[in-house]
Amino acid sequence: MPSRADLDRQIESLMECKPLPEADVKALCDQARAILVEEWNVQPVKCPVTVCGDIHGQFYDLIELFRIGGNAPDTNYLFMGDYVDRGYYSVETVSLLVALKVRYRDRITILRGNHESRQITQVYGFYDECLRKYGNANVWKFFTDLFDYLPLTALIESQIFCLHGGLSPSLDTLDNIRALDRIQEVPHERPMCDLLWSDPDDRCGWGISPRGAGYTFGQDIAAQFTTQMVSR
Repeated sequence: MPSRADLDRQIESLMECKPLPEADVKALCDQARAILVEEWNVQPVKCPVTVCGDIHGQFYDLIELFRIGGNAPDTNYLFMGDYVDRGYYSVETVSLLVALKVRYRDRITILRGNHESRQITQVYGFYDECLRKYGNANVWKFFTDLFDYLPLTALIESQIFCLHGGLSPSLDTLDNIRALDRIQEVPHERPMCDLLWSDPDDRCGWGISPRGAGYTFGQDIAAQFTTQMVSR
């Protein structure tokens, strides 16, 4: 397992957009899995924290984010998924975030997005990038196996509910979310899928998502969920 000194060297290299050797990626993912398996479907997060949306392989946007917000561990971060695909630097982006999670586990929270998926990454670029940069699919497998362990949602100071996608008609309370078995590939339907795929919309009630997974939901649904959340 990487020591703190090893991790510091790896982070320094990754901050320069240099991919890690395959063996180092495997060791890093093994260590991250041991941390993530202890986290919750609704992971508690303390303030102050900087909340970040999709990165999608845009490594230099991530570096700019750190430049503006501050580097870990001086700044606490909550990342809400979609670290890979579309951009040209998915390997370096997700490697850096996982390395930071392992090095500063209480300062960095990384959630799962709908692109942290075996099926989606084979379509939108991460799989091909791993083949191009490593000559095989091993690194893709290390990371996609790790993605199964990422928390689904976070709750900041028991007040602010954070997740990649949206709500589910099958999940009325946080306890319903806590009861899900998250350690699996993102399913094509059912509550776990909804958390990663659903979208808020300018409507009332629930609607069918045009994306083919999850639902759309109106402000009334969000208000109902948050009222139940506060009342518990």
